[in-house]
Amino acid sequence: MKPIAVVAIGGNSLIADKDHQSVPDQYRACAQTCVHIAELIEHGYNVVVTHGNGPQVGFILSRSELAGHELHPVPLDSCGADTQGAIGYQLQMALHNEFKKRGMDKRAVTVVTQVLVDKNDPSFKKPSKPIGSFMSREEAERRRSEDHWDVAEDAGRGWRRVVASPVPSRIVELEAIRKLVAEDFVVVSVGGGGIPVVEDGGGELKGAAAVIDKDLASSLLARNLKADLLLISTAVEKVCLNFGKPDQKALDRMTLAEAEKYITEGHFKPGSMLPKIKAIVEFLKGGGKEAIITNPENLVRAVKGETGTRITR
Repeated sequence: MKPIAVVAIGGNSLIADKDHQSVPDQYRACAQTCVHIAELIEHGYNVVVTHGNGPQVGFILSRSELAGHELHPVPLDSCGADTQGAIGYQLQMALHNEFKKRGMDKRAVTVVTQVLVDKNDPSFKKPSKPIGSFMSREEAERRRSEDHWDVAEDAGRGWRRVVASPVPSRIVELEAIRKLVAEDFVVVSVGGGGIPVVEDGGGELKGAAAVIDKDLASSLLARNLKADLLLISTAVEKVCLNFGKPDQKALDRMTLAEAEKYITEGHFKPGSMLPKIKAIVEFLKGGGKEAIITNPENLVRAVKGETGTRITR
């Protein structure tokens, strides 16, 4: 069987800039990324694609809030499902078209994926993940009172709703994903980290108002599939120490021990590189062979060892 690569695409990578946020704009960005995914498949990998959805969920929430005088609000778990379907559709179409151009006998399919989280996860008691539009303090207090939202000031830019970001524990549709991979499908799954669900005492599932980190969910999927490679696509070509400082240093390689050391030393920011490195640490500790971080246009070059940051045990 071919080696398996789980490729995690950031939700922001589907948006080129603030002037190109429309659905057609997002498809064009998606299609560019799919060129590199097709090249990776030609390089010999069975590929499973995961993706972020932060901006896209924000758009749905904004529409829901603006239409609140006429329509019911969209629950956060449904926002996750909506974006999994929409982004998955774009990836499927872009991959289909790219495969056709290259004469590749390959098919792509999206699995709307639920991911189980612990209803007693500490993050539910102290929500901290900002979502949705910015608000004035007065509006935030009204939302807190009327809608029972948790709200917080966001880096001096205004107030926003905050929700829990629990740790993913089980991928509900794992067996379906595994069988599709075995049948040579390119599977798009755990979009946005998966739709967070909790389990009641009788084993029934219920959607949760939470956001799962996409990279942690991708790491869990990669471990469950016994993937050979976890490839995280982000905005930078290589991981850097002292990022943004005069002594910034780009890394070509990193060991598991070095990654844990750099985390302890505080080199990686919580909302940026830190969750990616933590996800890779979990992947390698769980039996993964290697991981790579790079930007979308360098996916194949990074796999060939020409660029990116490669992390190994």
